[in-house]
Amino acid sequence: MTKSKVINVGVNDRKVDLFEGLYVVPNGVAYNSYIIADEKTAVLDTVDANFSDEWLNNVARALGGKKPDYLVVLHVEPDHAASVFEFVKKYPDATVVGNAKTFVMLEQFFDCKFENRLVVAEGDTLSLGEHSLTFVFAPMVHWPEVMVAYDAFEKCLYSADAFGKFGALDCDEPWIDEARRYYIGIVGKYGAQVTALFKKLDGHPLDIIRPLHGPVLTENLSYYLDAYTKWATYTPEAHGVLVAYSSIYGHTKAAAELMAAELRANGEKDVTVRDLARDDFYVCVAEAFKYDRLVIASVTYNGEAFPATRAFVDALVERNYQNRTLAIIENGSWAAMAAKAITQKLEKSKNLNIAGTAKVKSALNAESKAEIAQLAKTLAAL
Repeated sequence: MTKSKVINVGVNDRKVDLFEGLYVVPNGVAYNSYIIADEKTAVLDTVDANFSDEWLNNVARALGGKKPDYLVVLHVEPDHAASVFEFVKKYPDATVVGNAKTFVMLEQFFDCKFENRLVVAEGDTLSLGEHSLTFVFAPMVHWPEVMVAYDAFEKCLYSADAFGKFGALDCDEPWIDEARRYYIGIVGKYGAQVTALFKKLDGHPLDIIRPLHGPVLTENLSYYLDAYTKWATYTPEAHGVLVAYSSIYGHTKAAAELMAAELRANGEKDVTVRDLARDDFYVCVAEAFKYDRLVIASVTYNGEAFPATRAFVDALVERNYQNRTLAIIENGSWAAMAAKAITQKLEKSKNLNIAGTAKVKSALNAESKAEIAQLAKTLAAL
């Protein structure tokens, strides 16, 4: 085995339908695992239990008969740590490296003790030869035991779930959309913790980012860092509008489509329309964070917003939606309550500007069309 070489021995999962039981992944997902081959050999993280055998074969092939010295566990979530026990059975002399919380969780998952262990603290360094790993704790990015590792030799960050994306590695697609959907869906609640991690890493030069999902990042790192900084600080990426609607018989859909047409007529270049009941739910959520303005169009249902709208707003609140402008289109044949229900859910959202509400009674008419046109004009002026 060549000295000072890093090999990705992870696997592509094309079998999974719902990642974490929530997120549709039409192009699958990658579980990355890395071997650092130096004077000492370290394996960083494992893979989902469904791929233990494939992964262990990848490890053995990369090791070429050599025994690993360490298994470093950066993140205990089962898509990355479910094969730890199988690894230890095959390589019992290898030392498992983690922090105190790492081992608490490993023992919960596997109901056994890992006797051959090295417990590291914040800032500790594991020397492998030319490569050395300095451990930086990243609690709640997005589990409490998470840590990342910095290798000064390569100027490389082993970033755990940070900078990850959906999609297998043999999938040819842009990074940004599936990385945004991954971040907002899974990490989005923890922007303050991501920002705190970035502060710890400030001053560490970076040439490479090796995440646990998605491609290794080696070029134009400022692009990825800028995206993550915006997501973590709840700063809109784009000047545009998402129009997200829920409709029963098509009248609220017509109002949403009219809003989009009016926005474009007022010069808006980037307007996206989404059906909250039919489009990918977490694409809708991610796009709400992408844009600086959001229009929610909802019919009233059982004295509330429509169920798909309720779920959407709850998902925004859970992920700390803030620093944006919201407009509402409310439809109700009697006792319209959608706008009140939506605004009540968003009461604690920081720096959220409510631009106004347009009201539809059952179906569009001249009055409601005029209200939508005026609201579109107000939004387009922002």
